[in-house]
Amino acid sequence: MRTIVKYAFPVPEVPSVPVAGTELAFAVRRIYCVGRNYREHAREMGFEPERDPPFFFTKPADAIVQNGATIRYALGTKNLHHEIELVVAIGREGVDIPRETALEHVYGYAVGVDLTRRDLQLAARDKGRPWDVGKGFDESAPISAVHRAVDVGHPAAGALWLEVNGTLRQKADVSEMIWPVPDVIAFLSRLFVLESGDLIYTGTPAGVGPLEPGDRLRGALEGVDEITLQIAPYETA
Repeated sequence: MRTIVKYAFPVPEVPSVPVAGTELAFAVRRIYCVGRNYREHAREMGFEPERDPPFFFTKPADAIVQNGATIRYALGTKNLHHEIELVVAIGREGVDIPRETALEHVYGYAVGVDLTRRDLQLAARDKGRPWDVGKGFDESAPISAVHRAVDVGHPAAGALWLEVNGTLRQKADVSEMIWPVPDVIAFLSRLFVLESGDLIYTGTPAGVGPLEPGDRLRGALEGVDEITLQIAPYETA
């Protein structure tokens, strides 16, 4: 017999991202992020890049922000940073996935921004504490629509860039990733069972920097999509 569950509060809406060219939505289960996956960004963060195994952190699924949104400057920080990234959308379950078959688990791709409370992240890092408050906060995962791999292929190369108020801040090619998408999926699937609905933010190139209320962001991943975002002033957010 089926048990009818009565919830104490209304059930939250499932976070989702539009699937480009369709009426479908990609329901988000988890958000994984790769740290320091571009050499020049590793250097600007004070590390000499080596090809150590990639490391990961997470954001809550409801940190998703739709393309074109206006969001509040994050609470609790005086140093909010932008990080433009290639995002992988997983469409098939897998664990301990071989690198050679990793792309078979990809549903599609998007371009996203990993917003970071840099002051909180660095304070936690310096004390050997987790990064959660610096990375996994409200509205910290803006993203474009998901474009299906059957439509755009698997972008192993392509320009990735971000402008703030019309000034170019970040520019690189996704071919410069230390660990490309198949490797990221293979490593991550040794730590977690990947499932349909998972998103992987694959790391950011050099040029990360601060944002202020009123800033307008525009970025793109060549051959996939463009993303825009505005940071609202505190008093009008």
